[in-house]
Amino acid sequence: MTYRKKLIEVALPLDAINKASAREKSIRHGHPSTLHLWWARRPLAACRAVLFASLVDDPSEHPEEFPTEEAQEQERERLFRLIEQLVLWENSNNEDVLQKARAEILKSTGGNPPPVLDPFAGGGSIPLEAQRLGLEAHASDLNPVAVLINKALIEIPPKFAGCPPVNPEAQHSLMGSDWHGARGLADDIRYYGKWMRDEAEKRIGYLYQKVTLPKESGGGEATVIAWLWTRTVVCPNPACGAHMPLVQSFYLSKKKGKEAWVEPIIDHESKTIKFEIRVGQPESKQIKEVNAGSSITNNQGKKAKAAFGCIICKVGMAKGEYIDQEANEGRMGAIPLAVVVEGRQGRVYLPINNMEMILEEALQQLSALTVRKKIPTEPARGTFASNAQGRIYGFKTFADYFTPRQLVALTTFSDIVQEAREKVLADAQQAGMAVDGISLNDGGTGANAYADALATYLALAIDKGANLWSSLCSWMNDRGALRETFAKQGISMVWDFAEANPFSAAGGNISMFVERIADTVLYLPGAAVKGMSGQLDARVNIDDVITPMISTDPPLL
Repeated sequence: MTYRKKLIEVALPLDAINKASAREKSIRHGHPSTLHLWWARRPLAACRAVLFASLVDDPSEHPEEFPTEEAQEQERERLFRLIEQLVLWENSNNEDVLQKARAEILKSTGGNPPPVLDPFAGGGSIPLEAQRLGLEAHASDLNPVAVLINKALIEIPPKFAGCPPVNPEAQHSLMGSDWHGARGLADDIRYYGKWMRDEAEKRIGYLYQKVTLPKESGGGEATVIAWLWTRTVVCPNPACGAHMPLVQSFYLSKKKGKEAWVEPIIDHESKTIKFEIRVGQPESKQIKEVNAGSSITNNQGKKAKAAFGCIICKVGMAKGEYIDQEANEGRMGAIPLAVVVEGRQGRVYLPINNMEMILEEALQQLSALTVRKKIPTEPARGTFASNAQGRIYGFKTFADYFTPRQLVALTTFSDIVQEAREKVLADAQQAGMAVDGISLNDGGTGANAYADALATYLALAIDKGANLWSSLCSWMNDRGALRETFAKQGISMVWDFAEANPFSAAGGNISMFVERIADTVLYLPGAAVKGMSGQLDARVNIDDVITPMISTDPPLL
């Protein structure tokens, strides 16, 4: 077999590829990165370009067609122009551009392109783009989350390409509807995702009560976006002994013209604190007061363990070692700072009132769930447990990373995924899909497999929720938004944290996660392009992955 030099061995339009790859970081609507968090996700544009250039011959290998260097360079430029179009996000499913790319690949491979194998597929960019280019894609990974991501991106959509949705709402309006590609699957993800959200709100909505807006903010009731909390330890000053807040900053919003901050009102007699919300830029003296929390540095100027001054006695200083000890012994607490509400003209910050009853209800539910062994209480194992922050601060089990209300919410949503699976199965049978008893893992394409598929996507939505529903999420006062647990590749301790409302219309709500997953499925190539095998050689049994994610236990992070 004669080897021909490929285009990638000679030259590439790197500027266009780099520009398209960098732009992907800001794309959310329909991008595979919104399906599930994964580290070091490779840019789709770069993978698409590299696959294409690795299979297409360089013009210099065809002197019979391009006898001169000038002709070869001209042909090379033509291929560059095609790559420049191919890497654009807008052309991800542009059939005209993709067909031209596939034609070039077929031409250079004699009509028999090789299959593509990515043995460490991770987020699935390479096999996904191989599938987009009409190639047979195979992938494997040792991490079960990576395998599940790959299956959701590459293997599942082709199985149900062109299938109409099975939900009752769509069944009444099928006349004239276009369900080509993954439109039916995406429609069902939205429908059953909404059903899951509404069902959860019926059961635990009372834990996320609305608040009354003050008259200056328009009055009436408003939905809470997030509750802001701060952790506490007992002041080490023997003469004080108050529960001192470990607040890094009392600022709620630093947006110009919308500044807001918390002023601690101290009762020295009872050694308690009441937090009042102030609007506007504080004076210089007040700025020092509201920034009472601080971190210390070592002699080299590098950040060391956090240390906080007591704002009650002004004497006590809780240093890193003391905080570690208190937390490790289970003596670290939390008190409410403020509540963030969606007002008629943007974010409104209010004091938190009447939380005792809600917390008591959450604790009662949590106690019942623990008795029924729905909350994992065994010690966290592996690298998760050896996290630099985890065990030091008392996070000894998976459950310790969540507030009682968050645990109740995650468990409730996980239970409902099981119910949604049965609901999809019944609706699919009613819609005429064969109930063959063959699961998705066993290669089924009937009602049972379809119910498995929908349960998988709904479980991914809850998993995305776990990333924004932990006590390690913080409030970004410069943006007025939540920062997720995995804002970076690791778990960082958060002293003043934000507890999102999964039933709001702002960031951190379950509807947003479902919608993004449905959008991603809609944009996938495996269900949109005819003639592609879309095979995925997974090394982990899909049941091993789905079961813990949609069981009655909270999803894994």
